[in-house]
Amino acid sequence: MRAPGFWSNPPARPGWQALALAPLASIYAGATARRVARPPEVTAGVPVICVGNLTAGGTGKTPTVIALLERLGAQAAHVVTRGYGGSAEGPLRVDERQHGAGEVGDEPLLLSAFAPVWVAKDRAAGVRAAEAAGAGVILLDDGLQNPAVAKTLSVVVVDAEVGFGNGRVIPAGPLREPVAAGMARADLVLTIGGAAAQERFGATWGGAVTVPRATAHLEVLRTGMDWAGLRVMAFAGIGRPEKFFATLRAEGAELLRAEALDDHQPLSDALMKRLEIEAAALGAQLVTTEKDAVRLPSSFRQKVLTLPVRLRFDEAAALETALGRLGL
Repeated sequence: MRAPGFWSNPPARPGWQALALAPLASIYAGATARRVARPPEVTAGVPVICVGNLTAGGTGKTPTVIALLERLGAQAAHVVTRGYGGSAEGPLRVDERQHGAGEVGDEPLLLSAFAPVWVAKDRAAGVRAAEAAGAGVILLDDGLQNPAVAKTLSVVVVDAEVGFGNGRVIPAGPLREPVAAGMARADLVLTIGGAAAQERFGATWGGAVTVPRATAHLEVLRTGMDWAGLRVMAFAGIGRPEKFFATLRAEGAELLRAEALDDHQPLSDALMKRLEIEAAALGAQLVTTEKDAVRLPSSFRQKVLTLPVRLRFDEAAALETALGRLGL
């Protein structure tokens, strides 16, 4: 599912669709409020850092988790995630040699290259499994609205370019819950984007952010690949595919075609064969994201290039202070 256009309207002009859907949004917000008010089922004996968001769709949680894993270093960090798009109920420790995206989801496969990852539809059971396996700190991926686990630190990740959209709750807007409600349970906000986007976010939403804020941007990981002048056909099934396409252009690639897929869309043999044929007709190289690459059929993994990105902090004092309080 792709987000309706009116979700990105300015908060002062949310659109007639948002106003018409306000009663349903109120019901959704009420249901979320009742759910998050439940007491936790498990309180771990190690710090639990929740990396979540307030909006539907991608905001940069996966690069944030990777950056935190790099920052935590030798702290024996484990990741617990629902494994969106995968069939496994868990708790299951991800093994990229045995598991595929259809079983555990694409993000867990990507994260498993950096740390032990547990897929668990029951987050409390996943945390128990990680702690029993020797985790010194647990990163709870996308668990802000899940009350099952007590959080030691909750980080709200925001795409600075889109902020909180029109400021309305699903289905009237992109929010999973009102901003004020989310801020009441957050310890830190991390906004991701370039300088101009960060400034716009501050002007539009700065007054709504009632907790310390850190800033970061995504940067291409230098692997020796020269993208300048390369004729490419790009495809991406992430929250905002246009960000990936813009990054390729910024790297100097000649983007002949950009195919935006649904978030987490399966990359079937039929779909990939079509893309391969169209790329050949254009004389272009197929390129995708790291997250999409783990969903590629095995026969296409040598045919598609990947553009990796990493999170780089611009202002991390608030994050370092929060981690310091945990002794990390």
